[in-house]
Amino acid sequence: PGCSVGAGMMKGTWRDRGSDGRRHHHHHHHPGWQRDYSSHRSHEQRYENSSPGTSHNVPSSPADPRSLASSSPAPDLPGFYFDPEKNRYFRLLPGHNNCNPLTREGLQKKEQEGRRVRLLEEDEKPRKKSPRVGLNSTLLFQKRHLGLMRESSYCRLIHELKVSSMKRHKLEVQSSDSSSPNTDNFKLIVADSACERVFTVNDVEHGGCKYGIMNFRGCSEGSLSVEMCDNLYFTNRKVNSICWASVTHSDSHVLLCLVGIAQTPGCVSLLPASLFSNSNPDQPGMLCSFKISTAWSCAWCLNPQADKNFSTGLSRRVIVTDAVTGRRQTYGISSDVLAQQFALRAPVLYNGCRSGEIFSIDLRQRARRGNGWKGSRFYQESAITSVRILHDENYLLAADMLGKIKLWDLRMSKAVQQYEGHHNEHAYLPLHVNEPEGLLLAVGQDCYTRMWSLGDGRLLRTIPSPHPAGKDSIPSVVFSSQLGGRRGLPGLLMAVCQDLYYFPYNSDYQDGSLSAESKRD
Repeated sequence: PGCSVGAGMMKGTWRDRGSDGRRHHHHHHHPGWQRDYSSHRSHEQRYENSSPGTSHNVPSSPADPRSLASSSPAPDLPGFYFDPEKNRYFRLLPGHNNCNPLTREGLQKKEQEGRRVRLLEEDEKPRKKSPRVGLNSTLLFQKRHLGLMRESSYCRLIHELKVSSMKRHKLEVQSSDSSSPNTDNFKLIVADSACERVFTVNDVEHGGCKYGIMNFRGCSEGSLSVEMCDNLYFTNRKVNSICWASVTHSDSHVLLCLVGIAQTPGCVSLLPASLFSNSNPDQPGMLCSFKISTAWSCAWCLNPQADKNFSTGLSRRVIVTDAVTGRRQTYGISSDVLAQQFALRAPVLYNGCRSGEIFSIDLRQRARRGNGWKGSRFYQESAITSVRILHDENYLLAADMLGKIKLWDLRMSKAVQQYEGHHNEHAYLPLHVNEPEGLLLAVGQDCYTRMWSLGDGRLLRTIPSPHPAGKDSIPSVVFSSQLGGRRGLPGLLMAVCQDLYYFPYNSDYQDGSLSAESKRD
């Protein structure tokens, strides 16, 4: 235990300052996303000007100077820690002392864990507050019925209400081998375009990882069932990046970037999805391995002008490869490429670099030399971890390692919106965009899942992790209005540690799973 400082320090020294401890908050207005939402902003002005809401916000109320002073934090003193429960300071010993229970890092971790537990308890309570003050489904229905609100605005705000009331349910993963439950931590989950299948990557104890496919179905009784594929594949190499690939048909394959280890070189593997099921009588299809070592990122092109082409982002290089012929085109750059995505309407590849640069490559201009092939080019303040192109391909979302998420207008190379609250310092964390629902999601390095309004950047929901935060327990998520395909259910899928959770729109959701008989049918 630490030794306490004199009583004169623990009483009447910092709280007597009264109103000097007040904080002043300045609200900054960011320009709105001009494409879909500016035309009907007048109908929603009362909602747009309300304060941001999260799953744990409480309404602010006026407070007198005494209450402000009593709730203000104690000042930091070098070498000391203030315990608010005991209302006194304790001396901090050097952090390398293994016998010392009081180190600044340990105390910060304890405080963060206490906050997570409190928010988790609040998150389990029935939610009555909407993400925007005065917003409720009855009022929205009346406005739409009277013609005071566009259909697109109505749908977007209904989605905001639904995500604010989602509650967590644990999913039981069905498997043909029920004797071997999942004992390995989820590292990454990525859904196909229909959200019927989710490719999973799990870390294994002895190093390396295993990967496979989970199949989802919406049941007739309104529950979501999940079944793990028969075949799981193991590798002693680390998976850096994955994406679904359309070789013979939509999402027929999975593209994996594997990092080399010891005498085993890295490579990029193109695996048929049918490879992961013993029950599939068809041939597994084309299986390829490309000698591309230490790829940070990958992307598959769906534009017919670059059919069956994929890209890989490496250290100071971008390689575009034809998956059928093996023909390559290499682009030399000055930084590591950590994030990539192809546009759909044109064979244009967008890249995010460790230097903070974001640039595009038009594959139709391969003959240009030097840097003449670079199209759009702009910068953020830190290493780019994710880039996402919106449907009209005039806007791009980018996240970096300072926790900044920005919406860029590609026509002007200008940031037009910023999404506050994301936390990242050095992790590779993706963005998830659901444009029809008007939602943006990201999991932070602090293990909180945050949801914003894509249109105005308002923070709608902050979901604490069901497990203690740690670098090996950052959740991986999938969000869709049709989890399980066309007849699927809307909601959020979260994989963290060894568990899989589902946050449904339906507040009356009942846990359920397919029986063995129904699975055979």
